[in-house]
Amino acid sequence: MLKDASFGQYYPAKSFVHSMDARVKLFLTVCLLVGIFFASSYFAYAAVALFLALAIALSRVRLGALLRSIRPILFLIVFSAVLNLLFHGGGEVILAFWIIKITNQAVAFAVMMVLRLVMLVTGTCLLTLTTTPVALTDAIESLLKPLKLIKFPVHELALIMSIALRMIPTLMEETDRIISAQKARGADFESGNIFRRAKALLPVLIPLLISAFRRADELADAMDSRCYFGAKGRTKMKRMKMTWRDPLALLFAFGVIAFIFVDKYLLMLSFV
Repeated sequence: MLKDASFGQYYPAKSFVHSMDARVKLFLTVCLLVGIFFASSYFAYAAVALFLALAIALSRVRLGALLRSIRPILFLIVFSAVLNLLFHGGGEVILAFWIIKITNQAVAFAVMMVLRLVMLVTGTCLLTLTTTPVALTDAIESLLKPLKLIKFPVHELALIMSIALRMIPTLMEETDRIISAQKARGADFESGNIFRRAKALLPVLIPLLISAFRRADELADAMDSRCYFGAKGRTKMKRMKMTWRDPLALLFAFGVIAFIFVDKYLLMLSFV
């Protein structure tokens, strides 16, 4: 069900990762994404997987909560793997059937693509599961603070991103309730071709949009009633401070990134 999705939700716990500075966690997530996209061998993917597995173990987040984050993109993962198996050329043919030829390079590329998507979603979900929306907003605002020199609305951008993350599980729950209500009235969302299923979703999208606009209007009224006027004159009750955990995590992340780039450089030299 949509309400089981964990993206955008906070998982309260006392752990190494929860106690880290939100700015460091956001920077480490960016490093993880860079490592995923620059990884070009199984050794590099193993290094990224080790980094992610260690972060999951130190976060004390239930594995089921992370696995639920993969469920919404399961179709995309399978679809990407099938496309790479069928249309990625090169290498030795290991399976041939009619006009379909699957090579060893296609299998390797499909496996890497699946690992890339799984680690990408898992890493970003781990950030939201271990960081409160308020801390994430403060981290984004702090990291983008140099842009204030060119009059960029850093605070407003950070607030918009935080609200968007917080509204994802809320909208998923609302969508689940609307679908359940429509099924109780006899709506069918599972039979027929793809066009019929898309047409059946229209009775879901309209009330969902109405609900989203209503929530946005209520949120605006709540912010106005609390005299919110943006970043001007705004202070913070809690200041973000780095502890001994943050330099240790950064050092480990830099080591993983350095290994990935060295591995990629050596791999490029081998083809020269």
